[in-house]
Amino acid sequence: MSSACAAYLLSHNRAAHTEDPDVSLVSKDSATRPASSSGAPAVPGATDAPPPKPPAFTVKHASIEHSFAAAAQSMGVDAATTAILAHAFHGEVNFSRDLRAGDGVSAVFDASPDDGAAHEPLAVRIVRGGTTHDVFLHKDLQGKPFYYSKDGASTKPSFERYPLEFTRVSSAFSLHRLDPVVHRWQSHDGVDLAAPSGTPVHATARGVVRFIGQQTGYGKVIVIQNPPPYSTTFAHLSRFAKGLRRGSHVNRAQVIGYVGETGWATGPHLHYEVHVNNVPHDPLTVELPQKTPLRADELQQFKARAAALTALL
Repeated sequence: MSSACAAYLLSHNRAAHTEDPDVSLVSKDSATRPASSSGAPAVPGATDAPPPKPPAFTVKHASIEHSFAAAAQSMGVDAATTAILAHAFHGEVNFSRDLRAGDGVSAVFDASPDDGAAHEPLAVRIVRGGTTHDVFLHKDLQGKPFYYSKDGASTKPSFERYPLEFTRVSSAFSLHRLDPVVHRWQSHDGVDLAAPSGTPVHATARGVVRFIGQQTGYGKVIVIQNPPPYSTTFAHLSRFAKGLRRGSHVNRAQVIGYVGETGWATGPHLHYEVHVNNVPHDPLTVELPQKTPLRADELQQFKARAAALTALL
């Protein structure tokens, strides 16, 4: 057979095979789909790709029987993160005074965490009676964890509500009170917070010591000029922190003295005052400076994430 004849027979056989009805050049799945109106060829399996899976979360609950730390650690939160959370809630909840047996804690965890993040909850809720307190995880550019409220405000306030760990309010703020020492009706310009002698007293905001020394009635007292228009007074101290003097700069949460009963006092406690534009206000209810929020470029994404996590708590 000549080479021309062989070439003809080979091409003829190939053409015949392409007309065989039992042979398909497309998959059965794509053959059942309607043709695209644009006429573009369908890409096999393109629409078969599964949609991206939503983030997987694990939600845990614990009852507070002895302490917040014990409840948090029972859910797998490590000691370092528990300490961060304790500071995050400090402005809203006094763990030694406000929590009761039977109060609860809920936490949301990433079910597939990155290395080192297994013990960092994405969101935590404390249920105290009928009140809830929520915080949400946010990491800075260096990966350091911080917890913020749902609106993106830092839970680390610039002005603390309480200057010490106290057992009770032994005398409230009042414009007209019978003084238990001098037995006269007069204003009580602060609150008396009962605590054992020697309990550390902390500055509630950064500032400059305007007065430190002894005053009639107040005993050993410190007056701090905080960022305007605020100033704070700490009285009946047993002693001052070492090295503190008039003009000293102090930071929020810095120890400035220790509880005592100097001056006109019937027992160990701290007399604490907050003045706004030189006018005394109730330290337990006065409006304090706003917390530092997230940057605008982070806030929208944070709020959306916090809303999704809130639904899981």
